[in-house]
Amino acid sequence: MAEQGTTPGGKRGYAGTWPPRAAVPAGGYLPVSASSWRPFVETLRQWARAETGAGRLLPWVPVAFGTGIAFYFAAEHEPVLSVSVIVAIALCLVAVLLRRHRIFPAIVMLAAVAAGFATATWKTARIAHGVLARPMFSVALTGFVETRDIREKTDRFVLRVVSMESPRDNTKLERVRLSVKKGTAPEVGSFVELKARLMPPLGPQRPGSYDFGRDLYFQGIGASGFVMGAIKTSEPPAAGGFALRYAAILPGLRDALAARIPTTLDGDQRAIATALLTGRRDAITTPVNDAMFISGLGHVLSISGYHMAVVAGVVFFTIRALLALFPALTAGHPIKKWAAAAALVAAAFYLLLSGAEVATQRSFFMTAVVLIAVIVDRRAITFRTLAVAALIVLAIAPEALVHPSFQMSFAATLGLVALVQIGLPNLLASPDHSVTARLALWGGRELMVLTLASLVAGLATTPYAAFHFHRVTPYGLLANLAAMPVVSAVVMPAGLLGLLAMPFGFDGVFWAIMGFGIDWMILVTQWVAALPGAVGRMAAFGVGPMIAASAGLILLGLLRTPLRWSGAVLLVVASVWAVRVPQPDVLVSADGRNVAVRGGDGRLHLMHSAKDAFLVKEWLAADADARAATDPSLGEGVSCDPSGCVTQGTGGAFVALATRPEALADDCERAALIVATRPAPRDCSASVIDTERLRRHGALMLRRIRDGYAIEAVRPGGIDRPWSPAVPGDGESEPILRVPAAAPRPAVDATPSEVDVQGED
Repeated sequence: MAEQGTTPGGKRGYAGTWPPRAAVPAGGYLPVSASSWRPFVETLRQWARAETGAGRLLPWVPVAFGTGIAFYFAAEHEPVLSVSVIVAIALCLVAVLLRRHRIFPAIVMLAAVAAGFATATWKTARIAHGVLARPMFSVALTGFVETRDIREKTDRFVLRVVSMESPRDNTKLERVRLSVKKGTAPEVGSFVELKARLMPPLGPQRPGSYDFGRDLYFQGIGASGFVMGAIKTSEPPAAGGFALRYAAILPGLRDALAARIPTTLDGDQRAIATALLTGRRDAITTPVNDAMFISGLGHVLSISGYHMAVVAGVVFFTIRALLALFPALTAGHPIKKWAAAAALVAAAFYLLLSGAEVATQRSFFMTAVVLIAVIVDRRAITFRTLAVAALIVLAIAPEALVHPSFQMSFAATLGLVALVQIGLPNLLASPDHSVTARLALWGGRELMVLTLASLVAGLATTPYAAFHFHRVTPYGLLANLAAMPVVSAVVMPAGLLGLLAMPFGFDGVFWAIMGFGIDWMILVTQWVAALPGAVGRMAAFGVGPMIAASAGLILLGLLRTPLRWSGAVLLVVASVWAVRVPQPDVLVSADGRNVAVRGGDGRLHLMHSAKDAFLVKEWLAADADARAATDPSLGEGVSCDPSGCVTQGTGGAFVALATRPEALADDCERAALIVATRPAPRDCSASVIDTERLRRHGALMLRRIRDGYAIEAVRPGGIDRPWSPAVPGDGESEPILRVPAAAPRPAVDATPSEVDVQGED
């Protein structure tokens, strides 16, 4: 029974029970006075002061810097470099002058935003080059081969153009990427002469999807295409430079390694081992590759922060353990720093061996910052370390901010650092009773740490995997727990030892050990991929929910007080927002040859005059549709003839694809929307999308509204960026495509002919 106490009315009663009836107002509840909010407001102030205390500013600087870069990529046209730089320098000077003022943190954040904006503007201006605007046929090219990519069906290489001649166009490009028949790619560093068909860089396949052309622009590539005929190797008119000679060494090293591995391994064992050590992933068979991504282990195939950390960690602990065998070295020398230096050298070698791609460079910078922190006696795993690494990466490659590998790697790292800083101190505390001690003795604590690390990293990367790849991995935690210990403790160390033993001829045993670990990894991926519901699909949801999710993750990771739970609220909002984004009713490709219409069954149905498997695959993935691009159900309900196609959309409205002028007469009378390759008649009663609109605005996404269609374009009117130049004559795009009013029919003489008049008339 509860103990008696004094109630608010001053009478004896049971503590925690209702107050005396006389004190209860007519409404049944006591009014809340303003003083009740004071403790809550004061608590918020205390939390805010704690978050803005000494040492809490630096982790937010890269967030502000990245925000400035995001503003740059959101601009409608290219900013003025001089103005951007002057504003950034001025704000930085103001921040220095006000470093002892109360508003210093706000000024620093504003200066970081301006610095990020100016850095991205400067990077684009520094690498400025031409971009192909329209296809070119039979172009004569000469130049140096800078990189070569060995793939499963075709090979590919990047050509630094020395001369470029076309009978119909005088466009000049600096670099082009060309595909060739398997096994015919020329050696890196060679000077070649060839003819090619060039195409503009591939843009987004639908509004809001990934911009491949932007990636190529920041790689210095202005066009892509394929070789026509033979490739002739000749003497260059001038030397290619040091960078080209350096680049020619790495492919030879990777080729030698790839040639050595098959002597012991074969099939997917060899392909995965080659991918882990050299970055070449195209030899992996499609079933295994799909199972890897469905199970959530696809990150193992892409050399990233995990691989770099494993390489550096194995070298660090091995060197330190070997040096610790000598007491004289242990007592009088900093063997920990020596091991960190050796690990840094090993990470740099691994960077070069794996091809030094942009994603691998980011991973190396992050690892290098950690190792340098060990060398200079700083804590290695802190928010400051992560902040410094992020600033280095974004300063060198600001375009990395919009790349999925940067977003996923830093999101996972932020979650893991937060786990180390906040959660692990409690997990690693001394056991206070016998049950905890026994769990720690039997490895329970280590298993818990591994589980939490996999869970946190998987959850942190989920928003970006859903946004870019339209896929989530429900059993990712299970797959990572089962496979990653083997990959970390067996596969990667065996691969490193194989590299070291290769010059001496004793590497075979290490490749065999590596093969056993890879077999286990394949077994886990195939088992997890076969589980019910293993394929998690997510429809495209736009940039808004992803920005909200990113803000939520940052708040959860960087805040220390209970204010961090505001990040959880943002994540919930982002999740609800993402699932409630309406899907389009019509999709139109940039060339107007492919049109997808949502039918009465809620699925997309395809009308096309030219097949594009990659485009259809992207559309289906963004629609969370599990069908393949060759699925016959895509054509259900679609009626086609040589003049075009027609199908019925949501609400019963007909959508037509007209490829010949004679089809427009019928389509204008019966269809609500026409995608036409020719101008439609002025009296057409349907909404028309013609090639001129597509040329100016690219691929379109339409949603049915009451009086027409709401349009979202890849290139809205007024957008003019170096990687997506505006088309001459482009104006503001219409956000709504309205159904034109039917033109009144001309009056017709109703007088009957005399011979037709009947007697009874």
